[in-house]
Amino acid sequence: MSYCIKYKKYSKEIFELKNTIELQVKVFLLKDIKIEDTLQQICKLIDNSLIENKLYEDFHNENKFKNYSFNMLYPLEKDKVYKKENIYTFLLRTVDNELSEYFIKELINQYTDEIKVLTINKKTIPKKHVESIHTITPIVAKFDNGYWKKHSSIEVLEKRITENLIKKYNSFYDEKIDEDFELFTAISIVNRKPIATKYKNISILGDKINFKVADNKKAQEIINFALGTGMGEMNSRGFGFINYRWL
Repeated sequence: MSYCIKYKKYSKEIFELKNTIELQVKVFLLKDIKIEDTLQQICKLIDNSLIENKLYEDFHNENKFKNYSFNMLYPLEKDKVYKKENIYTFLLRTVDNELSEYFIKELINQYTDEIKVLTINKKTIPKKHVESIHTITPIVAKFDNGYWKKHSSIEVLEKRITENLIKKYNSFYDEKIDEDFELFTAISIVNRKPIATKYKNISILGDKINFKVADNKKAQEIINFALGTGMGEMNSRGFGFINYRWL
């Protein structure tokens, strides 16, 4: 089957009909996996599926927003080690319907030395009024001078996260929105110390964050969009996956 990646401008009418697609991916473990290694192991599965097709291999290799995000395996083990020969699930979300259909067809066949995909179930997350969001995997903000707490305030971090999310939105819909609106009314860091996650033999520092979402139309549109893309940076590596509470 051939696939085509389309880059087009979405009209407002089309946007209002678009929803986040969530794929519930059930997997079987071939080896034990420590919790800090989980995201990069899931990355292997997803990356393997993308390189099955030349267009999506190019998409994978391009330095651009990927518009998908995913979380950790669940249920979580008490000793923080996922067990060989057990079955777990992770969620993969995207705002790109064509990409979701590609994953359904190609990810189902994937396995690595550690993980084998068993089933994939698709659901649609409808656009509703979001009261608050919280991160399931750590949000990452890559400053030139390192982890943000060493040199900046939470206000600087919030500005960085907001700007990044608006850039994703503008890129996906090929537009430039008026940024003069309130996105969050409150933000709080859950963890006392930065959360370290392994990626390419280094530790990436991030944070679990709770956000109260502003009650205006543009904020609601952008946060509903973020349910699929994730927040912060390195979303296609598993960082910044968020859950939500509807009003």
